[in-house]
Amino acid sequence: MTKTRFLKKLILIILFFNFSVVRANTIQKCDSLIKVGVEAMQKKEHVKSLEILTKCKILAEKNKWYKQQFLAINNIGSNYFLLLEYGEALNYYLQSYTIAIKYLDAKHEMIVLNNIAIVYTKENKFEKATEYFLKAYAIAKERGDKLKTGMYALNLGNLENDKNNPNKARKYLEESITLLKDNKQFLIMAQICLANTDLLEGKFVESRLKGLKLLQNKFYDGNNDARISLLNIISKSYLKENNYEKSLLYANKIFKENPNLEDKIKGFELLAEIKFKLKDFQAAFHYKDSIIKLNEKLNEINNSKLFENSKVKFEIQNYKNEIVKNEIKIRNNKIIFLSTVFFLSITVIFIIIFFRKQVIAHKQKKLIAEKNEQIISLKLEKERSEVKLLEDIMQDKQAVYKIEQEQLKSEVEKRNRKLSAKALFLSEKNNILEKLLVDLTQISLVSKDQKLMKHVDSLRSHLKNDDEWNSFITHFEETNFGFLSSLKSVHLNLTANDIRFITYIYMNLSNKEIASLLNIAPESCRKRKERIAVKLGLSDKTKLYDYLTTFK
Repeated sequence: MTKTRFLKKLILIILFFNFSVVRANTIQKCDSLIKVGVEAMQKKEHVKSLEILTKCKILAEKNKWYKQQFLAINNIGSNYFLLLEYGEALNYYLQSYTIAIKYLDAKHEMIVLNNIAIVYTKENKFEKATEYFLKAYAIAKERGDKLKTGMYALNLGNLENDKNNPNKARKYLEESITLLKDNKQFLIMAQICLANTDLLEGKFVESRLKGLKLLQNKFYDGNNDARISLLNIISKSYLKENNYEKSLLYANKIFKENPNLEDKIKGFELLAEIKFKLKDFQAAFHYKDSIIKLNEKLNEINNSKLFENSKVKFEIQNYKNEIVKNEIKIRNNKIIFLSTVFFLSITVIFIIIFFRKQVIAHKQKKLIAEKNEQIISLKLEKERSEVKLLEDIMQDKQAVYKIEQEQLKSEVEKRNRKLSAKALFLSEKNNILEKLLVDLTQISLVSKDQKLMKHVDSLRSHLKNDDEWNSFITHFEETNFGFLSSLKSVHLNLTANDIRFITYIYMNLSNKEIASLLNIAPESCRKRKERIAVKLGLSDKTKLYDYLTTFK
């Protein structure tokens, strides 16, 4: 049976080995790859980023990890957006939007909706952009997400400005300013957009004052895009009021902010417009020529980017082809593996059948052996019953013997206490005789009588106080083992007389009995007991005998 179980386990291990290998590609591995892919995108290493994210996408699709699949596809779209491939970006964003709606929550949905809207904005498809921005805005509002609602309101306001709808823009921008008051970066962006709204509505002074105030904010140090936007607004406000000198002053400041090609083109368009108003046509046409040159340069850059994008696409396609080849290779290896497992399983099944027959034969032999064992077991059971009966009789006898032993022990202890009392009594008699002999030797008639003194010395030699006391102590310790040693270890200040008196109390003798043994008055005995209680540090409520019994 043990061998059969082992073989079954072996088959299970072989069958699930392939599953274990697949599970090695965990969600955690996929998450870490997405992180690396996003970091590569931020460093503008788009080929590397797209390769990593494509790998994550395939892995997530295979394992139905929808969150990871969404993040991989969405970030692939972001790579193409940064490469100015808006069509490809939109395609991937729409794929991630489908996954978000079908498998994920509204949080993921509104993220991709915003991305889709930004793509449509870049392609100047403002109606489509508005549609998707509004969807993202509605979800954020429903979820009670103030930051996201403020951001999407800011995007809508900016879009309405681009569509030349300043009234609608103002509504969204004022809402965004209220919601983004705790986020300085987005708050200032909203204020810049609101200044632009004032300009579109013909509120040139208000627009300019807001722009000038915002321009003084230290937040813009190193943020050229924001400063360029503000300088544009201020210059245009002066232009609308026909204050061409001021307009020209702020237009020229744009070029000190190291603008990109697109901002330079807008700057030259503004300068050309101002020069036309000033009827300086030569300068105006000069700026127009600069615009043409910059547009040609921009086209060259865009063409270069398109070439680079094509190169990236080609490399990504190659990478996908490599993945397909690897998949085919893995599939072929899996077929070989499964074929091996199949033939191995057949072999194992034959082995199991063989061992099963062996097991059945073994079982039959075992059944015969078990029947014989049952017969022997019944005989043994009978013998055990008889032995049990004898054991019960022996236990009863042992119980009686134990009771008798306890009685004898109690009797011995009783006698020991009597012997101890007698020994103490003899010891105290010796003390009294010793005192008498001392008193006799102090009488002059006795001390001068040599014969009488000889008898006194003889009596004294027969007195063995120490031996008597030591003998009693030994006997007392045998009866009350460990009492005196425990007491002395706690109370080091006790004298030999104190210990002698305590032994009487521990033996539960009355004051009268102790007084008789010590040849003192009961009142003296009581006072001595009180002194010892004080020496032991006992309170008035604690009885001396009760305290001494704790040292058993």
